[in-house]
Amino acid sequence: MQIRDLPYTDPGEPDVRSGPRFLLWLGRGQLAGQLKSLAWGLLHQCGIAGLPLAVGIAVQAVIDRSGARLALAGGLLALLGVAIAVGETMLHRTAVTNWITAAARVQQLLARKTAELGSVLTRRVAAGEVVAVSTSDVEKIGWFVEALSRFAAAAVTLVIICVGLVLYQPALGVVVALGVPVLALAVLPLLPHATRRADVQREKAGRATELASDTVAGLRVLRGIGGEELFLGRYREASQQVRGAAVRSARMWSLISAVQVLLPGLLLIAVVWYGASLARDGRIEVGELVTVYSAVTLMLYPLRHFEEIAMAYSFSRPSAKRAARVLALSRSIDPSGTDTGVPSRTSGAREAGAEGPSGDLYDPASGLLAPEGRFTAVVCGDPDAAGRLAERLGGHAVEADGLPSALLGGVALDGLPLDAARAAVLVQDKDPVLLSGTLHELLDVPSSGKVTPDEALAAAQCDDVLDALAQASVDTDGDPMRTRITERGRSLSGGQRQRLALARSLVTDPDVLVLDEPTSAVDSHTESRVAGGIKRLRAGRTTVVFSSSPLLLDLADRVVLVHDGEVASVGVHRELLHTDTRYRAVVTRETDEETDALQTWEETA
Repeated sequence: MQIRDLPYTDPGEPDVRSGPRFLLWLGRGQLAGQLKSLAWGLLHQCGIAGLPLAVGIAVQAVIDRSGARLALAGGLLALLGVAIAVGETMLHRTAVTNWITAAARVQQLLARKTAELGSVLTRRVAAGEVVAVSTSDVEKIGWFVEALSRFAAAAVTLVIICVGLVLYQPALGVVVALGVPVLALAVLPLLPHATRRADVQREKAGRATELASDTVAGLRVLRGIGGEELFLGRYREASQQVRGAAVRSARMWSLISAVQVLLPGLLLIAVVWYGASLARDGRIEVGELVTVYSAVTLMLYPLRHFEEIAMAYSFSRPSAKRAARVLALSRSIDPSGTDTGVPSRTSGAREAGAEGPSGDLYDPASGLLAPEGRFTAVVCGDPDAAGRLAERLGGHAVEADGLPSALLGGVALDGLPLDAARAAVLVQDKDPVLLSGTLHELLDVPSSGKVTPDEALAAAQCDDVLDALAQASVDTDGDPMRTRITERGRSLSGGQRQRLALARSLVTDPDVLVLDEPTSAVDSHTESRVAGGIKRLRAGRTTVVFSSSPLLLDLADRVVLVHDGEVASVGVHRELLHTDTRYRAVVTRETDEETDALQTWEETA
């Protein structure tokens, strides 16, 4: 896999049973890239390891006054220099490719899982943790994947050096061969402590990130109640805890680094002292001593990779564990034959000739029926219950609540492939999110093509929004469609955001559109026009609106009252106002005392 080939056509099905298993799965998926990186790493590090031999030959040639061997040493040095240059260049290239492709694979998996779970994801995993997994955790996982091949090359190089020294100069080679394993394994007792401290640091950093994202999201409210300083103080305290944990973690890693410097230095002293005594006794030549000394010195370079891989694994293991936990989330019933990849524009669009489920939308749990092609309004006194019912109508519910799936034309939505279910039923919740980008990009979504952006904007009564965007534009010649909308539409009012989100849903033109309180943030005059626009644009299409607004209810073909999770009454708005006291209480906001008094009056009248 090359960077130019990204993104992956199919990132695969990850092993999410544990963090180490997830890392192993990533490694298996990059086996070819790891082998390339290993080969170039061996060329690079073996080139470095060969330098002492060339230097030793050169020194001995000078002592023996041998021009031929000196020339041989010079040629060998030149050849090794080329091998080092080429090996290092290609090692860096392949290792970074492994890093980027591994990170891209994880990010694609996370994006696919986000698309699969939808809004339920942030109810099962904190939003701050999702952000941390998709940013810093992905980087740490990529670091481990990138360092793995360099570590393997370093380990193989050390074995080659030790074997070579034993064959070249047994007396000193045995000392080096016995000392190197001690150097490589000396830091193992310290790694559990370093890992625990790294875990604590990562946990505190995740909490600080979550607190920061929540504070930013609620900044307008915090300013309104004067709570900015309070929350800034909390974040300041959380960030200081992260700093303290980072310092404690860094102390342990500095101790590991010190051990990695101290022990090789002691080995080098031992080799020089023992080698000097052997040379003085005439048992080895000076060139051989220089060769062994240089080899031990250069062994410090591959030994550093042992520290790096230990650090990379310590940081990536908890990151992989968190990523695996997010990727392990699933819907309550896995749809047979599902392609859980992120729906493409073509898969989400209903192209000519494409067949999908159609018919009445029915929820067996509540008894709610939305006839095909009609405008159905649902009144529910509990906003939370209304939100859960709206999600169930779209097949979004994932919690194991034991409730049956909603049916579209008699077909269970939970049994459909994910892209088919999403194309058939679109649910807009009460708090829709606007992504950053231009208004043109906001409305450039998979659609049937039957509703234009202008028609959707007009139906959602977005004239004032377009005027505001045109005035805010400084480099688009007053074109509101080219004006950038800030993240989550923070520069717009609540009503403006709500209407733009409604326009986005309308331009999609799904077979079934479910709207949860689409006009809760607008005034009555605008709400009346929005209600008329929805009914006019959705004529002949199945539309379900959760609302208690009389302006919307009066335009509905069918009104359903849901009480305690079950359908209690069905009719039209004006009829239910006179015949159902519970319906009237929800729609008119009557108090319990007023409802009881009116019911008593009706019974006695």
